[in-house]
Amino acid sequence: MSRIATLTRRTFLVGSTAVAGGVAFGIYLARKPIPNPLLDGLVDGEVALTPFVKIDAEGITLITPRADMGQGTYSIQAYLIAEELDIDPATATLSPGTPGPAYHNATILAEGVPYPAFDDSFVAESLRNFMAVPAKLFSVQITGGSSTVPDGFDRLRTAGAIARETLKEAAARRTGSARGDLKTQDGFVLLPTGERIAYTDLAAEAAQIAPVGDVSLRPSSEWRYLGQSALPRLDMARKCTGTEVYGIDLEFDDMLHATVRANPAIGAGIAQFDSAGAEDMRGVHSIVQISQGIGVIADNTWRAFQAAEYLDISWDYPEYPGSSEGLYQELEAALNAPETYDHRQRDDGNVDRALSGGDVITAEYRVPYLAHAPMEPMNAVVRVDGESVEIWTGTQIPVFVRDRAARIAGVKADNVEVHVLPMGGSFGHRLEMTHVEQAVELAMAVPGRHLKMTWSREEDMTHDYPRPASVARARGAVSDGQVSAFDLSVSQSAMAPEWLERLSGRKLPGPDASITTGSWDQPFAIPDYRVTGYRAPSMVPVSSWRSVGASGNGFYHDCFLDELIHAAGADPLAERMRLCMHEPSRKVLEAVGEMSGWNGPARGGGRGRGVGFCMSFGVPCAQVVDVAQTAEGIRIAKVYVAVDVGEVLDPTNLEAQVFGGVIWGLGHAMNCELTYEGHVPDQTNFYDYEGMRLYQAPDITVRALTNGPSIRGIGEPAVPPAAPALANAIFAATGQRIRELPLNKHIDFV
Repeated sequence: MSRIATLTRRTFLVGSTAVAGGVAFGIYLARKPIPNPLLDGLVDGEVALTPFVKIDAEGITLITPRADMGQGTYSIQAYLIAEELDIDPATATLSPGTPGPAYHNATILAEGVPYPAFDDSFVAESLRNFMAVPAKLFSVQITGGSSTVPDGFDRLRTAGAIARETLKEAAARRTGSARGDLKTQDGFVLLPTGERIAYTDLAAEAAQIAPVGDVSLRPSSEWRYLGQSALPRLDMARKCTGTEVYGIDLEFDDMLHATVRANPAIGAGIAQFDSAGAEDMRGVHSIVQISQGIGVIADNTWRAFQAAEYLDISWDYPEYPGSSEGLYQELEAALNAPETYDHRQRDDGNVDRALSGGDVITAEYRVPYLAHAPMEPMNAVVRVDGESVEIWTGTQIPVFVRDRAARIAGVKADNVEVHVLPMGGSFGHRLEMTHVEQAVELAMAVPGRHLKMTWSREEDMTHDYPRPASVARARGAVSDGQVSAFDLSVSQSAMAPEWLERLSGRKLPGPDASITTGSWDQPFAIPDYRVTGYRAPSMVPVSSWRSVGASGNGFYHDCFLDELIHAAGADPLAERMRLCMHEPSRKVLEAVGEMSGWNGPARGGGRGRGVGFCMSFGVPCAQVVDVAQTAEGIRIAKVYVAVDVGEVLDPTNLEAQVFGGVIWGLGHAMNCELTYEGHVPDQTNFYDYEGMRLYQAPDITVRALTNGPSIRGIGEPAVPPAAPALANAIFAATGQRIRELPLNKHIDFV
């Protein structure tokens, strides 16, 4: 049950201190109310009962501030509010709102504390709750890290409950009834007499009342929407009929169009360029040099693309190695080099002593750079007019976009308006804002006009900040048929510090936990257990990719654990369960064994099964992949997946997200990599960066458990176990142990 005691018309306490479910810090900054951003734009007859609910005589608007990239974020946020507000969210208008501190994300920062998710000690929980303070202070409004549901679960329901009770109070004052005698249903207050008053009819009176802060949240047994198996996605009709408006669809009457060519060797500039061949082409308005490249402005996107091809540009070269071979040499040189030591968050027992003699099992692994490659390439519409800037784009970081645009245009941040649009995919790509920076610079060259800047597919691929490549060295030992020692060292360029520096303009001190995330924080009790991160030099600028560090570390950790289990002569599933010290994770392993009818990895006749497990974003996820060896190659027949998210709010969408994560993880493990020659990616379009094909997609069975102590998100956790489960299955079927991704460098798939 969640309660909020102190509210005013102008503020709303939305931090972790506002809700139950953790240790709240009783310090001023954590408790300081945040201004309600909806109040500044109200017109006559409108009331903003909280920063998430606005009502007028015409209808109800729900603010859903976490960005939607196709994963159903807008829908689940609306259902969370509507469940307590007591309305059908399909009858409401959804809006992402105005970026600002009221919509900060404390959960995404809590993910970075130096305690594994299975550690629920007082100190760990206290530090996680404390992360609400910097999130509020720095307006950290970010969509990512599978954080939308856990961050909004209490906050959005509380916002709906406050709005509901305030509307009931308005009805009570109008009718002379006691608020406790009133009920609500589908947007109406129900009087004891049987009469109904619409919420919209009460808006003006509710505007004169301080929000009712003493509210209780309904138990799950009384939910009308949340948890229902047939919960409809609110955007599904638009997406099925092609009427959803993405950034790339947006049109204005006076709009110009543009594209940019920037150095594909990210980090280097332009040596010289000649635009003579492009300036006189049909439809070209102007050629504009900007800080990150050359822009072409034209009367439509196609003509801008065509003219950009005629630009004669000589690029400078960055200092880092230009080939994949050179990049991997740097990663390998950093591995275990004392000067590149970054952090060690797992060091149980005495690994050096355990591996000082006897039979030591060793292995080396590597994973490649990977592009985000969303279906919708980066784009933005910008209008610069005097001291104001207006931006329409798909972004996961709207506050950072606002502030950077203000700096580029030389205006106050308050004069920049950001409209966050639905996105045709992201996978972390829209945690960057290079495309917006370019669009703002180009729009400054045509003041007063709407300008749409769109990247070509090739620009989107070559100017992506990819998932980092990394290498790992593993050592271990077994004793008496059990895994006894595990030592993993991982080398990678710093992802999180580079990304944060691009966003904030500041170099941030401290280690980069993403180097080992998904390996050090696994819930296994191996007697001698160590994981170490080494920071390789900054090379190809890198960024967050779906499941972040766990995307590679899940492969390293689980594949080497599988090797050790095989060396011990133990059963892959049984030994993982024996080592597991976290009850919800153990139950996930038990469930996937039951689902798959597990009776060992070998199936006979060239068939094999592999187990994969990874705990990421607080979600334990176990997978069993069943493969068959054919004359043409490996066929993936079946995948079983068990996850534990603590509470299932939308069973259908959870299943869809797990399906997507499995397909994403398997497809990239099979086929995908970015290779470099002359500092430029060799892969520039979907035809040479090919994921899983439809005919290769396996049958997938999903089971969601609810043993975890807190609610979690599911957008990413199904990705990390997919690659190791597949690699382990291939070993079971063929005896071939593959330690490098993509797997198709060593084996064929059909």
